[in-house]
Amino acid sequence: MSRIIAGIAGGVPLASVPGSATRPTTDRVKEALFSRLDALGMVQRARVLDLFAGSGALGVEAASRGASTVELVESEAKAAQVCERNARTVNDAVSRRAVTVRRSKVSTFLERVPPGPHWDLVLMDPPYPLGESQLTAVLSAVAVRLAPDAIVVVERSARSPEPDWPEGLAHYADRKYGETRLWFAEPVPAESAATRLDAAEGA
Repeated sequence: MSRIIAGIAGGVPLASVPGSATRPTTDRVKEALFSRLDALGMVQRARVLDLFAGSGALGVEAASRGASTVELVESEAKAAQVCERNARTVNDAVSRRAVTVRRSKVSTFLERVPPGPHWDLVLMDPPYPLGESQLTAVLSAVAVRLAPDAIVVVERSARSPEPDWPEGLAHYADRKYGETRLWFAEPVPAESAATRLDAAEGA
């Protein structure tokens, strides 16, 4: 059974999505990820977006560790119900409505949000069937909705290729944990991208 690892709700068990349609993040990977994010100061008071949320385990972990707001986006009915259950559990533990659940397709949800600095941390665990071009489209939509110092984390199978990062996002690190690889990216300021383009054209 999955659990909250640390923070106000540390040790609290979480509900899991029944069946094999979702791929839960292991506690080992979750602990490694949040140790890194905590060391970077990226969780406390952060506005967090958890896409393809599954049970919502990543997002509610962030809430337990002090995130300001967390949005769980999940389209599948059973998974969204589990997100709601886990959100209530953690909201009760932190004594505020830190976590909200959006039952929606990721692309539809992002289309409804105008461009702007909405999130400081975006966590993504896309399903295996999601194609590379679809993943790039989601990343492109995320890129124009990030705070300047935001971090995007993409969890994938260790056998999957590196995401095709769109304009506006730059990969800067990755870590492998058994069968899982975490990819870390950050927004690229428009002026930096323009400077690099000018340099390339002048070469």
